[in-house]
Amino acid sequence: MNTIHYFFDSLNAVKRLNQSRHLLLAVIIAISIVGCNASADQSAAVPPPALPVTTVNESSETTFAEYPAAIQGTVDIDVRPQVSGYIQSVLVNEGAHVSAGQTLFLINAQPYKEALNNAKATLQAAEAAILNAQLEVEKLTPLVENKVVSEFQLKSAKAAHQIAKANAEQAKASVASAQINLGYTNVKATVSGYIGLIPKKQGSLVSPADPTPLTQLSDIDQVHVYFALAENDFNRFNENYPGKTPAERIKQLPPVELLLSDNSVYPIKGKIDMISGQFDKGTGAITLRATFPNSSGNLRSGNTGKLRLGLTHDKTILVPQSATLEMQDKVFVFALVKGNKVAKTPISVIGKTGTNYLINEGLKPGDQIVLSGLDRLQEGQEIQPQKATGMAAQLINK
Repeated sequence: MNTIHYFFDSLNAVKRLNQSRHLLLAVIIAISIVGCNASADQSAAVPPPALPVTTVNESSETTFAEYPAAIQGTVDIDVRPQVSGYIQSVLVNEGAHVSAGQTLFLINAQPYKEALNNAKATLQAAEAAILNAQLEVEKLTPLVENKVVSEFQLKSAKAAHQIAKANAEQAKASVASAQINLGYTNVKATVSGYIGLIPKKQGSLVSPADPTPLTQLSDIDQVHVYFALAENDFNRFNENYPGKTPAERIKQLPPVELLLSDNSVYPIKGKIDMISGQFDKGTGAITLRATFPNSSGNLRSGNTGKLRLGLTHDKTILVPQSATLEMQDKVFVFALVKGNKVAKTPISVIGKTGTNYLINEGLKPGDQIVLSGLDRLQEGQEIQPQKATGMAAQLINK
């Protein structure tokens, strides 16, 4: 009897377990259906993102390229001694402005004064020899006519007279040379300008063979600024400023700016006035020169800086850099297409001005591009276009 009761109890327990399993399965299925419906409803409820867009237009822009530059005076010369001796006096200070013809150094002149006196004495002796030879000719002439002496003696006297005159001319040249050397002891400025360093002081022995000059002299009322263009840059330069000859292209060039070593802009603009006739074989670059007024003397020979050259681009489109993506050396924007969807569009960048790219391919006037939120966009995604505001919109729609 107990066995029968145990059997029925076990059977009821199995039934209750099966009922519980069915109930649990029904609950899971119901929860899944409700969750799927909720997710579908939620996805359907998320609107497209609202992102700023703007319309691009053509404009004429100027970009600036900067090139390292070296500054020199219009005249930069070494002041060197032309005679040997010790420096008797230094008559200028380093950095002083001097005028052409002003005495800078005095070299001990006493040996050259004595050389001049010696040359003058030699000249006097030569002139006396001329007189003596002339007297001999005058004495022999009537004797030859009267056949007292032979004609050969007269010819010898005349030859001696010619030799005496030649010796006198040589003596005159020696006097002139001695005077020149004496003048070289007074070292003068050949041009007006500024004095450089003076490495040798009073009492120093100097010679024309010295490797170091007495000083440098720079005329810097105007300065020459030299810079170099690589071959590709020079080709673009020629395309922007056409002309049959370099002289014609130079006439078309706008004024250029000079950036000093602290990146400040020199207040006066200069003019390019020289293009070298050939490329440097070592660097593959060609040298150009610009001239800048420098009446204030703020620029000195040896200064460095950068020359800023402007290039004009007609019919170009401005695109903010922040509205672009770079992938595998290519630049893209998200352009707005039909149905407020976006398309990743490659663009061709030809220059940069401020925070904007200049492009000539990829977009056309009237196209709309997305300005921000690009990292959340995908090809063909729908957005809610919003009119751009702020500085980016002002720049691109100016």
